[in-house]
Amino acid sequence: MPQLGESMAEATVREILISPDDEVKADQNIFEVETDKAMMEVTTPCSGKITEISANIGTSYAVGSHLAFIEATEDDALKAGLIRAQNTAETDESSSIDDGEANLHFAIDEKDIIDPTAPLEVTPTVRDGLPVPIRSSVYLSPRMRHRMEELGLNSADLAGLPGSGAGGRVTVEDFEKFISEIEQNRTTEASPMRIAVADSMRRSWTRPLATVTVPIILDKVLAHRKSLEAKPGVTLYAMRALALAISENTAVAGRLIGNRIVHPNAIDIGFAVEVADGVLVPVIRDVDGKTLGDLQSPYIDLVTKSQERKLPPESTGAGIATVTNVGPFGITAATPIPLPEQNLVLGLMAGRQTPIWDKESASFQPKMESNFILSFDHRILDGGAAGRLLQRVGELLQNPADL
Repeated sequence: MPQLGESMAEATVREILISPDDEVKADQNIFEVETDKAMMEVTTPCSGKITEISANIGTSYAVGSHLAFIEATEDDALKAGLIRAQNTAETDESSSIDDGEANLHFAIDEKDIIDPTAPLEVTPTVRDGLPVPIRSSVYLSPRMRHRMEELGLNSADLAGLPGSGAGGRVTVEDFEKFISEIEQNRTTEASPMRIAVADSMRRSWTRPLATVTVPIILDKVLAHRKSLEAKPGVTLYAMRALALAISENTAVAGRLIGNRIVHPNAIDIGFAVEVADGVLVPVIRDVDGKTLGDLQSPYIDLVTKSQERKLPPESTGAGIATVTNVGPFGITAATPIPLPEQNLVLGLMAGRQTPIWDKESASFQPKMESNFILSFDHRILDGGAAGRLLQRVGELLQNPADL
């Protein structure tokens, strides 16, 4: 199992694309695997013949685990960098293929070699480099913590469990009774995507979050969209307006680290895409430097790749803010939660025809109005600053041709 991403510790095999005795070429897709973020392919390191497949569909394998074995010629292995070129004397001593250090994509240290006959059952939420559940401040005894760690649980899983101990503390007896009752219910395994979303939200909730709402008139945006051959969605307009508003004062999207506010180096904006059993947030880089037309093609492409769970690496990773459009679901009010590494998330609610007072005609006129909701880290922004940022987004949207 190669390291397919910086934070990847393991992946689950979802499809095996080869069979024993198949002849394969270098870089041929042979497995489709699922990480906590995407569906990805494992490719062959060199040409050769598949002699054995040790991986099983539905099983998670840690990085470095054996998935299959390839019989390759020395020339193919040399071309792939899997072995070093040796002089004649050395060749006489050994002509076998070693693990090789030249191809770091597949090379592993001896101490990290894993028995291929014993696939590891790995829980991604407890490995270094992956999101780790944050425990709450509720007191849990060492014995209780140890028992929870055995079962892979955290304190958030006990949120609905009343304790019988002093001060409402949950005792080990309460916990064991709770687990026993749970086992009587129907359960299903949570997908890696669902686990990743859950851990992300737990980490986000360790901060003091707040939310402000401003109703924004979208008639000019909709008229501008109608005039274009390509029809960008309201999400794109909002992303562009938010990026421009942030660029005017980057502190609003900063992060508080110690006693300093760390400003972003680039205005990279993510957008939420619903996928099976979760949400992915692909990121478009330098949105403040791109026009609305520039954003249209990459946006459509990233939506498609998100739904296929095949996001390119350059479109993953932290942005500085996220835009989520829940309007298509008919939602008119919500409290979106920013990602742990971000300070801002802008939620677009369903648009509705609303009577708005028009001073010139001295009458109510029907307007398409949508609530824009901004959730933020209250340590960075107060209500006034958040409200001004949201108002600025609304002002920019009244001149959509300038976006």
